[in-house]
Amino acid sequence: MRLLAIYHGEYGRRHIENIRMHGPQHWQVSAWQGPSVLPPVIDYPEDYLPKELPDCDLLLSFAEVRGVAELLPEIAQMTSAKAVLAPVDNEAWLPRGLARQLRNWLQQIQVDCATPKPLCSLTEFDYSITRRERLQYHSNWIAEFARYFGQPSIRLTIDEENQVVSEAVVKRDAVCGCAHFVAQRLLGISIQDAQEKAGLLHHHFPCMASMGKDPDFGDTLMHVSGNILKDDIAQQLKPYQKYLTPGTRLD
Repeated sequence: MRLLAIYHGEYGRRHIENIRMHGPQHWQVSAWQGPSVLPPVIDYPEDYLPKELPDCDLLLSFAEVRGVAELLPEIAQMTSAKAVLAPVDNEAWLPRGLARQLRNWLQQIQVDCATPKPLCSLTEFDYSITRRERLQYHSNWIAEFARYFGQPSIRLTIDEENQVVSEAVVKRDAVCGCAHFVAQRLLGISIQDAQEKAGLLHHHFPCMASMGKDPDFGDTLMHVSGNILKDDIAQQLKPYQKYLTPGTRLD
């Protein structure tokens, strides 16, 4: 699969480096640093694009400039992209209304599009856009990407005798690489502490989603992202947890 990533700063660079490091070897990953300043209204997208960009199957937008979304349909046509992944990790970069418009623009030129909010809510068939709403998509290219990157999945092995995490294998990484960072540091951690430890490690990485309160979630996207990771860990630890029932004694 051929991927072209648009980026501006550290947010995008970290994503691209992790995709290159942990993605399949047969993926071809190219990158283009987009314009850092764009007008409020872009009448002629070609004025802000290079004369050539490499062809790709999946276009990844890690842009930190709002107007880049308006360039994506033109870029998709330039590169013969079959699908576009434009995450919403910060409303200032891609507001919800513009994300909806982007999906419609790309649909009109028969290019699939996913706008996960946050990026680590992406699975092989859907993604979140609000706290209670998820959108399904039907793109083999995005699904192939989501096999490896998106909603983090860490498979734990528990040493029941010692009540610690004995192994943590990343089945699907967050695009930024957070899941690998967390998994490496959960080994030997008590199963009673592992969920909280995962949350702390997520913040220490650190997550690069917005710290501003998001109206669609009533929380920061960084906290939403951390809870996605913690929930994955919590589900696996649940059978091993000891709970104190009122009126009883916990040995």
